[in-house]
Amino acid sequence: MLVRLSIRDVVLIDRLELEFGQGLSVLTGETGAGKSILLDALGLALGRRAEARLVRHGQEQASVTAEFDMDASNPLWRKLEEHGIISDGGPLLLRRVLGANGKSRAFINDQAISVSLLAEIGAEIVEIHGQFDNQKLMSPSSHIGLLDALGKHQRMLSVVGSAFQLWRDAVAELTRATEALEAAKRDEEYLSHAVDELRAISPEKGEEQRLAQERTMMMHGEKLVEAMNKAAGIIGSGAGVERKVRDAIRKLEPVQEKAEGLLDEALKALDDASENLAQASNELNKAAAKVNLDPAVLEQAEDRLFKLRALSRKHNVEVDALCDLAIELESQLKQITDGGKHLEQLSRAELEAKADYAKAAEKISIARKKAAAKLDKSVAAELAPLKLGSAHFISKIESLLGDETAWGENGFDKVAFEVSTNPGAPSGPLNRIASGGELARFMLALKVVLAKADPVPTLIFDEVDAGIGGAVADAVGVRLSSLSGDVQVLVVTHSPQVAARGVQHLRVSKSAKKGGDDKVLTMVEALDATQRTDEIARMLSGEQITTEARAAAQSLLQGAAE
Repeated sequence: MLVRLSIRDVVLIDRLELEFGQGLSVLTGETGAGKSILLDALGLALGRRAEARLVRHGQEQASVTAEFDMDASNPLWRKLEEHGIISDGGPLLLRRVLGANGKSRAFINDQAISVSLLAEIGAEIVEIHGQFDNQKLMSPSSHIGLLDALGKHQRMLSVVGSAFQLWRDAVAELTRATEALEAAKRDEEYLSHAVDELRAISPEKGEEQRLAQERTMMMHGEKLVEAMNKAAGIIGSGAGVERKVRDAIRKLEPVQEKAEGLLDEALKALDDASENLAQASNELNKAAAKVNLDPAVLEQAEDRLFKLRALSRKHNVEVDALCDLAIELESQLKQITDGGKHLEQLSRAELEAKADYAKAAEKISIARKKAAAKLDKSVAAELAPLKLGSAHFISKIESLLGDETAWGENGFDKVAFEVSTNPGAPSGPLNRIASGGELARFMLALKVVLAKADPVPTLIFDEVDAGIGGAVADAVGVRLSSLSGDVQVLVVTHSPQVAARGVQHLRVSKSAKKGGDDKVLTMVEALDATQRTDEIARMLSGEQITTEARAAAQSLLQGAAE
C-alpha cells in the first residue's frame, strides 16, 4: 500500500510530505484548492504522462517520490529482479524527476529505469478512477482475467493453457512434416537418381586411401620389383652380405673360448645380423610377389578412384562421407514413400489435441457464464443505492468457437463488461455509455464486487460522488468503507457523507507563501477530531459554519463510527 508521498515543486506545491495508512483516506477542500494537483503528482510517480506545465514556475525541475509497503513475497518483486532491482526487505520507492523542458527520468529504489517500466509497475500497485481513462476495468482485454479471478478458474485455466500449447505443438509438427514432404516430392526424381548412382558404386569408408595407395604402387610397380630383386640378390648372392657375415662368424667361433668373453657380443651381433638379413630377403621376396603389374588391374583401380572423387565433388562431401550420404538420401526417398502414412498419424494427433483443447475451453466457458451471472447480479445489487437503479450491467461473453485464429491460452471466449444506463437502451462499453459521474459509480460498484479478485492494493477515486448527495452519497461512503477492508482506498470527495467514513482525513487548501511575494501554494494537512468536525460542517453549510452544521457533522461522524 501507499505509505508516503513526497512532492517537490509541482505546480502550486513547494514541498509536501504526506503519510497514508490502511483503510479509507479522504481528501477534501474547496474547489480549486489543488486536489487534482495531488493526483497529477502521484500520477508522475506512477509513470503516467508528464507535462512541463507541472513544474512549478521558476523552478528547473519537479520531483515526486511514492513509497509503498510491499511484502517481500509479493510476485512483483520477481518482475523487478528481472530488471536488476533486488528487494532488501525495505520499501518500494517509485520516483520521477520532471524537467522544465518536459523531459523526465524514472527511478525505482534509486535505480534508473525506463518510464515504461515505471508505468508497468505503477499500474500493478495503484489504480486511479475518475481522472484517467486507462484503468484496468475500462480495458476489455482485462475483463476475462477479472471474471476468471472472480470465478476462481485458475485450475481450469491451467488445463486450457496446457491443452492449447499441446494443440499448437501438434499443428506445428504437422505443418513441418507437410512442408518437408512437399519439398521431398519436388526432389524425388533427383533423390532417386542420386540413390541409384550411389548404390551402383557402393562406396566404402577408407576406400579412397586404399585405392590411392594401390594406384601409386602399381604405377611404379616395375621399378619397385626391380629394386627389390636387386636388393635380394645382393643379400643372397655368392659374394653377398649374408655370406660375408657367415664367413666372419666361422672365423671367430674357433677362438671364442680363448677370448675370455671378449668376442661374445660381436658374435651375437653377427648372429642377429645373419638372421635379420635372412628375414629381409624373405620380406623382399614376399613384397615383390604382391606387386601387381597387370595394367588392367591398374585401370580398374584408377577408374573406381576417379568415380568416387567425381561423386564427392558432385555432392560437395568428402569421399569417406559418400557412404553416410547414401544412407541419408535413401532415408529421404523412403520418407516420400512412407510420408503419407506419417502425415496421417500426425493429422490424427492434431485432431485429438484440438478436440482436447475444445473440450477444456468449453468447460471453462460454461464456468464463465455462471461467474458472469453471479457478477451481474452482485453489481446490480450495488447499483440501486448508488442512484443507478435504472442502469444495467452486463458481462457479455462472445464465443469465438468458429474462429480458430482467435483461440488462445484462455479459451475461445471474448469477455467485455458493458452497461446500459437507460431502460430499453442498448448496452455498450463502460467509457462510451456512462457519463463521468456514472462511470465513477460503476467503477465503485464493480470494485466492491471484485475487490477480492483484483490484486491491485491501492485504489484512488477522484470525485466518485459527483452529482449525488444525501442517502446516495452515504451509500457511496458505506461501499468505499467496505472496500477499504480489503484494499487501501483514497478518495477525493466533496461529499460530507463520504468524508465522514474516512479513517484518515486530509484537507487541501491554498495559502500565500510567507515572505510577502504574493505567491499562492497548495497545502495539505491531516485533521484531528475537532478539525475534522469543522471541515465536514463546512462541507455541509459553506464558509460560515453554523451550530446546526457542526451538530450534523458530529452526527455523520458518529453514524460512520457505528
